[in-house]
Order: sequence, then structure tokens, then C-alpha cells
Amino acid sequence: MKFAVLDFETTGTQSVGEIIQVGLAIIEEDRSISRVYGSYVKPGGPIPPFITGLTGITDNDVQDAPELEEMMMELVPLLNDVVLVGHNVAFDFHFLQNALDRCGYLPFQGRILDTIDFLKICFPSLTSYQLGAVSSHFGIVHERPHQADSDALATAHVLLKCLDELHSLPLLTVQRLTELFAGEDSDLSWFFDGLLGEREMESFQPESELQFYRQLALAAGDWTDLPPPREDGDNPAEQLSFEDYMEEVLRRLRSILPQYESRQAQEIMFAEVIQALEQEKHLLIEAGTGTGKSLGYLLPAIYQSVRTGQKVMVSTHTINLQDQLRERDIPLLTETVPFPFKAAVFKGRGHYLCLRKFEHKINKKDFVSPREDTLTAAQMIVWLTQTESGDDEELNMSSRGGDFWETVASDTDSCLGRACPWFRKCYYHRAKHEAGNADVVITNHSKLFADVKAGHQLLPAYEYLVIDEAHQLEEVAGKHLGMNMKHFTVSHTLNRLYKDSRNGQLPALRQILQSSGSEQASEWSGVIDRLYPDLLTVKESWDLLSEKLFTLIPERADSAAGEAGQLVHRLLPAKKPKGWEELASLENTLNLSLSDAIRKGEKMLSEMRDQDGQSSADSLVTDIGGLFKDLAEIREQVRFFMGMNNENVVYWLEANGNYRSKSLQLYAVPVDVSAQLKELFFDKKKSIVLTSATLSVDKSFQYMIDNLGLNEAQEEGRLSTMQLPSPFRYRDQALLVIPRDFPSVKGTVGDARFVDMLVQSLAEAAVTTKGRMLVLFTSYKMLRQVFDPLKEVLASEEITVLGQGVEGGSRSKLLRRFQDNSASVLLGTSSFWEGVDIPGDALTCLAIVRLPFQPPNHPLAEAKAELLQAQKKNPFMKLSVPQAVIRFKQGFGRLVRTAQDRGIVIVYDTRVIESYYGKYFLYSLPGPKMEHMTTEQMVPRIAEWLQHDGAS
Repeated sequence: MKFAVLDFETTGTQSVGEIIQVGLAIIEEDRSISRVYGSYVKPGGPIPPFITGLTGITDNDVQDAPELEEMMMELVPLLNDVVLVGHNVAFDFHFLQNALDRCGYLPFQGRILDTIDFLKICFPSLTSYQLGAVSSHFGIVHERPHQADSDALATAHVLLKCLDELHSLPLLTVQRLTELFAGEDSDLSWFFDGLLGEREMESFQPESELQFYRQLALAAGDWTDLPPPREDGDNPAEQLSFEDYMEEVLRRLRSILPQYESRQAQEIMFAEVIQALEQEKHLLIEAGTGTGKSLGYLLPAIYQSVRTGQKVMVSTHTINLQDQLRERDIPLLTETVPFPFKAAVFKGRGHYLCLRKFEHKINKKDFVSPREDTLTAAQMIVWLTQTESGDDEELNMSSRGGDFWETVASDTDSCLGRACPWFRKCYYHRAKHEAGNADVVITNHSKLFADVKAGHQLLPAYEYLVIDEAHQLEEVAGKHLGMNMKHFTVSHTLNRLYKDSRNGQLPALRQILQSSGSEQASEWSGVIDRLYPDLLTVKESWDLLSEKLFTLIPERADSAAGEAGQLVHRLLPAKKPKGWEELASLENTLNLSLSDAIRKGEKMLSEMRDQDGQSSADSLVTDIGGLFKDLAEIREQVRFFMGMNNENVVYWLEANGNYRSKSLQLYAVPVDVSAQLKELFFDKKKSIVLTSATLSVDKSFQYMIDNLGLNEAQEEGRLSTMQLPSPFRYRDQALLVIPRDFPSVKGTVGDARFVDMLVQSLAEAAVTTKGRMLVLFTSYKMLRQVFDPLKEVLASEEITVLGQGVEGGSRSKLLRRFQDNSASVLLGTSSFWEGVDIPGDALTCLAIVRLPFQPPNHPLAEAKAELLQAQKKNPFMKLSVPQAVIRFKQGFGRLVRTAQDRGIVIVYDTRVIESYYGKYFLYSLPGPKMEHMTTEQMVPRIAEWLQHDGAS
């Protein structure tokens, strides 16, 4: 095979763009790059500034370049008898066919391959398939990104990297890939066919450590062979005092990381955490950015656990932080702790691949969208030769990959346990076994509460708990101790059981029964036939109920939740809405037909389980059983919601104005979870350490103590609190500016004067800081108001404006675009206030448009306020202000992420200096330099500070 790797730079999209540069790299059969051809091409008109910005190609570059016809005379002979390759090849191929056509050549008839497909299959865990990112990952020198010859050469190297990888895969894996693509008439299928032929001819196959089982090659062995962390009987920490242990750890740390310096705050944290664990007390400890807080709790936790032989559980809010601990902190500690220990990460079950379901799916080619699902399956076949954990976070799947994953993820209800042929290889049971073996287990808040709800069946038993990102605990608790159900979950479950007579698990089972021909099988087929109408009734009544519930939500012009198109509506048990009886009777119909279907289905399944010899149907019976359990859970939840009879629960509906009843969600959340947290955790566990960068408000922890149910522990002296000093020099590193004459604004929409002034001020600041600016809004409405005018003003300055929810794209994609392009301004709402990490120069200026008060009309906030009023407390000071201060501190925390970062914060909300509660916001910050001035003095001051103060 001879490859020609093609790349065009063009003036725009496929319909109107023209070629301005071509690059072509030829790869010979011996995989050497024999030639790189490159040329500018003269377009018919000027090059748009945006394209010049992207590629660096100017009108000057192309004014003496060959015309399209001349260039094609050189290019066409090079395309003779080659396989055409490109990175996102459809784009280049389209331009090629157009050019061939315009210049009077025949269309290209050869094979076409895309390096993005190859990268996905060969390197399923790459975080980005963008050419620049891939090149730097592989250390490929890519000197001039977005220049055609450089791109073509980089793409050629990427292709060679993929070919090497395909040749090092075990033959079995290549056979499975070939089978997978065999059904489709595609160039990919042709390629794998050829590759397999080539590989089968080789007498010498690559050596591998892999395990081969049931026609799959796996990197992970049997988890039953995993050794315990230490030999029985020896306890290395028994004779070692905590001080000696820490001294040894820090000595080793310095030898591995010469730049490691001990920080006062971190040393205080070591001492506070070990003290809480040893004295069996609870601890609230606020540790700002840069404290090194993950080591601050992990080191004492490991010592405590090994010394007492009792597990310490560590819980984070985000999967992100969980993965960071696994990939960054644990490997470091394995080298620095002076004795062997085990730390395991244990996530929710749906994060692990079920090998039985996966095997079944690829053998049957049970695909919804064949082209994409085949690619996802191919990614996963290769991933199995690399993954030890089977955790979906390692996979970079396409957008449709998520739907594929749902059908092969592990779950309790469809698990065969020890009866499963894959049991000893099972990723979920491996994770569970490792957690059982480990000294320290790292999980997340969701799993913590799921475990409590499941009667402690999910996590290994523990007495000591460290909660990181603890300011999120209350919200997660509410979600789990209450209920939240999506319209989609119900229709998805019903569709998986029965979509139509050909699609779904029940029709699949019926087919197997039909072919067995026994008398009992035909009886069961009859039962299945009678189930279909029941399930259709359930689906119809659920759709109808959802539509009726959706109509209860008033369509407000100003959506309270602030995000795009989100609608929220609270239902009050005491004042049920008009026409509720009709809804209640719909729920009754739903309940009866569900109960009916579940009863018939479960009876049939238990008869099948009792009868042996149904092996081909075994895994189907298990999966269908799981789906019936899901239906039973749905039935209880809908009944609980529609009952609406608990005064301590807040009931509300959420939906999206664009997707209407299809996006409906039902919520029922306890108003106050403090009593449950106290009873489930603080009374039961010996010691709980809660940490976060934001736990105190104006130097006091009282707000957290009240909300998390720690009052009694505090009265009994079982609670310590600690606010650690910041390791950063905030006075030198951050300047906070307040324009004191800025107009104020009521509600979530700005008037024309406010928007004009804001746009002008943001634009001037952005020019001064050369972009690198994050603007935080509290309402999506206002973000939209500012986006277009700001974009227009900054276009002439070549500063890009990115807006959350404006142009689509996920939060992480927006962040990546912001970080890759320094001259940009990012506008974000609620989800950008925290958990966003942009160290270094990528972020120099943070603008806070309004103080982040929660919309007071959100159902949960409203109910909490009513509860406080009933207790004769002031909801504004007890709830709204502390919540907003904590969010404000989170937002401020985005700015300074390292000891070298410097930056500016602009607060446009003059309430921080005018209102009686403003001081709580400013006093809660870690001591930046604060100045207020008129709006017009602001930009000169910023420019001056950026140049001088930091240099001094």
C-alpha cells in the first residue's frame, strides 16, 4: 500500500471556500516518507482576516502563487495508484473533487482513509484527536500548525504511528477488528482485511503479556490473583511515630521533587488531620488553593489506616479530582511512604465495563447507528488490551459513544455474579475487591450516599472518612436522599425492553424461544406477546403524564435557573394545582399497568431460571430481569412524587423550553438534610474530616456547621475547625478593583445603559490584558445581552469572544479553546464559577458582573427560606449571603492557581461597597489588594499594576 497524505488550507467552508495552499506527503510501501510536496495557490479573491489569523497565510503570500490549474498539473500525477489519507479527510476530499472537476480531470476513484478513525481505534484514551494536540503527545515535530505542508507531514507521521500500533496488537485483536468492519462496504473494512492478510502471513507474532479469553485479548488478569498490600501479621507503622513517618516521607519527597518546599499551611494540615483521626473527632478545615491539600489529608490517612488496620474512606465531589488523585498523587505517595500500602479508586458501578454484555453486543453486532457504533466497538476492543481498570473515563468516545456505553456498562440488576463466565476478569468486581483490600479507598459523594441508601452493600465498611470539596456535600445529599427522575430514563428503559416487534430485549428472547420449539417455550412466547400491549400502555400513559406535568410549568420570559432555556416550577403539597385529580388518575393507570407487566414478566423469568438448559437465553433473562427491577423502582418513584404528601420535602419540575416534555425532570428533595447527615454520618463514624477551599464565611464556620448537622458535635467538643493561612502572597499577586460609579441593575436583565457601559468597560480591560479574561455572570440572559456587542467591539482587536451555551460545545471544549487561544475572552455562567483550573498566563483577568446570589425563586432556596422564617431567623443573612459568599470565593479562586500567577479581579457589582452585607464578601477573600475608583480610572490603573507592582 502506498499512501498519499493530503491537506488543504482554504478560505472557508466547503460550499464557498477556495484552496490557498496544498500539502502532500507520500508514504511508500516500506513506510518511508519519500516526498513532501507543498505549494501556495492563488485564490480568486482576498483571504478573510480570520483565516489569516488561523493559518498565518496572507494575501502577500499568495499573490505570485500558481493558479489552481498549474498546481493541479503537479498534484494529479502524485495521486496515481495511492490510498488517499487525511485528518478529517472528508473536508480535503471535497475540495479535491471540486478542483479535479473544475480543471477537467476525472474524479478520484481510489480508497480514502481518515487518520481520526485510526487514532480513535489505536489510541482510544487520547484526550484530544486534534492534530496539534496529537503531534505534541507523540513528540512529532509540527513546526507550523495550520500550514498545509507541515500539517500533511505531521499527519503522515501520525498515520505511521497508528500503523506501528496496529502491527504490535495481538493477531486475535486484529481478527476481531476485521470481523467487526467486515459487514460494511467501506474503505476501513478493505484496509483491515488487507492488514489481517498481512499479519497472518507473518510467522513471528509479537510477544505479549496479555491474557486471551473467549476470543478477546485483555491486559487485566484475574482479580482473584491480586495480593494483599502487606504480608499477614507485620504492621510497619506500629513502631513508627507520626513525626518520624512524616520526616521520612518529606525526605523522600525532596529527593524525587527537588522543587518541593514544605509549606506552613500544609504542615498545620498534617497535624490537624492526624489529630482528628487519632482522637476520633470531626474536623472542618479550610485549605485554599496552593496548600497541597490532597497530600495534606492522604499522608495522615495512610498512616492512620496502616497503623490501626482500619480503612479510611476519601470522598471527592468530582470524578475529575478522583482521577487526579489516582493518576498524580497516589503514584507519588507510593514512592514516598516508607512502607507498602494500597490505595484504590472505587466509582459508581456504571463506570465499569461489563465484559459479558460487551461480548454479546459485538458478537451479535447489536448496533443502533452502525457506522459510529462499529467505531466505538473497535476502540473498545483495542482498549481491552490496554486497560487495567475498565473505567469509562479512560475512553475518549464520540458523542454517540455515551449511548453505546450505557448498553455495556456494569449494573447490579443484570449481574450474574459468580455464575458469569467473565466473573474473574470482571472490572467492577476487581475494583470492589481492590477496595476491600485497600488501606485507603477513594470514592465520590454520589457513591457515598448510594451506599447508605443500599444499606451499606456497595462500599467496604469504614469508620474514618475524609470529605474533599465538602462545600458540595449538602447539595449531593439532597439529591440522593430525595429523588430525581428524568423523562428520558423511563422511555429509555421501556425502549430497551420493547421498541417494536424486532427491537428490544423481549423480542430477542422471543426469537430464541421460537427456535427451541418446546411446549413451554411457546407458552412463554405467548406471555411475551401479552406483555407488549401492557408496555405500550405504560409508555403512552407516561408520555401523557409528562406532557400534562410540563403544561403546569408557566412559560416565563425570564428563566429563573439562569441557564439556557431551563424552566423550573415548584409544586406545593398544600395547594395542589388545578386539575391535579386528572393527573393522579393518570398516575394510577400507569401504576396498575406497570404492576401488571412486572408481575407477568417476573413470574415468567423465575420459571425460566428454574428450568435448566436455557443457556443461550441466560444472559438475556438476567438483563430483562434487571430492566423489570428498574421499572419497579420507577413505579415507586412516580408514586412518591405524585403523592406529594411530605411537608419536609420540596417538590418541583424542571424542563427545557426547547425540548419540552421530553426534557422533563421530577425532583423531590428534603428541605433540610442536616438531621440525616448527623444521623447517617456524624453520629455513626469515629472521625470525619471535611475540607474545601471554601467553608468559612467572614472567618466563621457556623453556616457549614448548621447546614451539615454538626451542632451537637460542636457542643460536645467533638468538632475542631481550622482555617489555614494562604501560601500565596495575595497582596502582590492579585488586585481587586471596584468601579464605584457603575450603574446598578435589578433582576437578571440589564437595561441598555448598563449593558453599554459593561461592554465598553470589558472591552477596554480585555485590550489591556490582551484577552486572557474570564467573565462570570449569574444569569444566562445577561450573558446573551453582552455576547454579540462585545464580540463586535473586540473583533477589530483580533480578540475572540467565547460564550457558554451560545455557540454550542461542551464546557470542557470551551475551556480548551480558551486555553489554546490566549487572545480570548470567555463568558460563563453558573458552572464556570468553580472547578475550572486555568493556571499560568492563560487567565490574567477575572470579571465578576454580579454577586453570585442564587435566584431566590429556585424551589429549594424558597423552601429553605420559609423554614428559616418559621424559626424566626433572617433567611437573607443566614442563607442567601453565606451561599453567595462561598460561590464568590470559589469564583475568585479561579484566578491565582500557582505562586507565580498574577491577576486582576474586577467586581462590577457596587453592592460590595455600598450595602451592609458587602463586607462579608470582601473580608472572606484571602487578602488581595483592594481599590475602588471611578470606571474611567480603572483601565489605566490595571495597565499600571500589570507593568509595575508585580515587577517590584
